[in-house]
Amino acid sequence: MRYHQSGNIPQKRHTIFKSPEDKFYYEQLFGTEGFHGISSLLYHVHRPTQIKSIGEPKDVTPKIAIDKNVTPRMFKGMNVTPEDDFMDSRKFLLVNNDLKMGLAKPRKSMDYFYKNAECDELLYVHNGSGILKTFVGNLEFSFGDYLIIPRGTIYQVELNSDDTVFFVVESHSPIYTPKRYRNEFGQLLEHSPFCERDIIAPTFVEPKDEKGEFLIKVKKENQITDFIYATHPFDVVGWDGYFYPYKFNIKNFEPITGRIHQPPPVHQTFEAHNFVVCSFCARMYDYHPMAIPAPYNHSNIDSDEVLFYTEGDFMSRNHIDLMDFTLHPGGIVHGPHPGAMERSIGKKFTEEYAVMVDPFKPLKITEEAMKVEDPSYKTSWLEE
Repeated sequence: MRYHQSGNIPQKRHTIFKSPEDKFYYEQLFGTEGFHGISSLLYHVHRPTQIKSIGEPKDVTPKIAIDKNVTPRMFKGMNVTPEDDFMDSRKFLLVNNDLKMGLAKPRKSMDYFYKNAECDELLYVHNGSGILKTFVGNLEFSFGDYLIIPRGTIYQVELNSDDTVFFVVESHSPIYTPKRYRNEFGQLLEHSPFCERDIIAPTFVEPKDEKGEFLIKVKKENQITDFIYATHPFDVVGWDGYFYPYKFNIKNFEPITGRIHQPPPVHQTFEAHNFVVCSFCARMYDYHPMAIPAPYNHSNIDSDEVLFYTEGDFMSRNHIDLMDFTLHPGGIVHGPHPGAMERSIGKKFTEEYAVMVDPFKPLKITEEAMKVEDPSYKTSWLEE
């Protein structure tokens, strides 16, 4: 992340800051990791602490169908059920102690505010468009955008249509750009497949100076609790720092290619504790005269591998539809489907787009996932 400033802020932090009407603004430190991690300072029209009431928590713990999995699996994302409400639509398919991932197909915009109080969120836009409204500004989104939302961000999602689809990752640790692509000052290096120009910060919006009853749904420890606040949460007159939501579009990722097949780490886009996120993008294939563009068989001993297919024709797989998930558990050999290796020889480029998540701890399979599983996938490498 890089430093960003928006709206009006005082010259010195932790000092008196007043409106033109001589009313105090109220400072809030927004950050994680006990004053050690990156943070921002926000300045509110009203105290951001004015709770009027707190409702009973609603349990949203994903129900586990398979606790220990060694079976290759495919889940048909097309068959995940849409819901009107944004939070109800969030169906987690694969989870462990580090993350949850799945799909959300909300049909309506949010008429409340939401805060994830323990997880960073990654929302990848597979379909649809709209506006992510937050207390530090707005981000317009459309196909291919990664929306990275730090824990504690208060936000709303406004949709332009009822067919929006998000690939969702909730991370119990911060989601960062890969450390190996940053220098000691945090700047992305010349060999990074993207740069700061590709990372879009929120657009500032004039503060909402409103009193009343404002519902913020707060998620923590797999419970969602309704908080009613006395003032509008989007009353920030200005902020600065390194901690804020942003977007990055998958088509701004510049693929790293070579004469022979490159391993998956060249596709890495984000990292967190115990998992990475990679972007497979349209790119030139390997250019050695004897190159085999299809990936070689591999067993990923130390991590599971999840691929979410979002655009184009994925050359290493047969019978893959958009929105499909494939899961390959660590330690079990996997590779191209029969005929895929041979078909790839001589090909010059691919137009495929997919998001890959590699967790370093085994994934559990939820009941939601089993509703949409294709049970034939595990034997789909048999030669006919």
